[in-house]
Amino acid sequence: MDNLILHLGDLGAIAVMAIAAIGSAAGTGAAGMAAIGAWKKCYAQNKPAPFILVGFAGAPLTQTIYGFILMQKMLATPVSVENMMLRLAAGIVGGLAIAMSAYLQGKGAAAASDAFGETGKGVANYFIVLGITETVALFVMVFLLVVKM
Repeated sequence: MDNLILHLGDLGAIAVMAIAAIGSAAGTGAAGMAAIGAWKKCYAQNKPAPFILVGFAGAPLTQTIYGFILMQKMLATPVSVENMMLRLAAGIVGGLAIAMSAYLQGKGAAAASDAFGETGKGVANYFIVLGITETVALFVMVFLLVVKM
């Protein structure tokens, strides 16, 4: 039974990576679909399709890296009866917070793709907003890295 309990702690490490990746997939999907739509509008108007939209579509991918870093840190620390619930909770809740950041960053990138595709202006402002959204995931990663798990 103790072995099973200890594996719950490792489940937290796996959860943070998997949940963060799910958020990245949802965010890149939303942003990618909008980039394709913006390119379609450009082609229909015989305007050049801006390649920078690839940057918008890929922005939410970094949250998967944050989940991976946390997973590696958690797996490098031995699981004990004392820390396994903390690790499980940190993995699930941390993963959800990172995933939400990725998903909403993707939604923001979708709006940025539409706006830039139509106007050709504002790319720096759009990336600043996406960076602010990403900061939530960075904070979660850094704060969880300093927790004794």
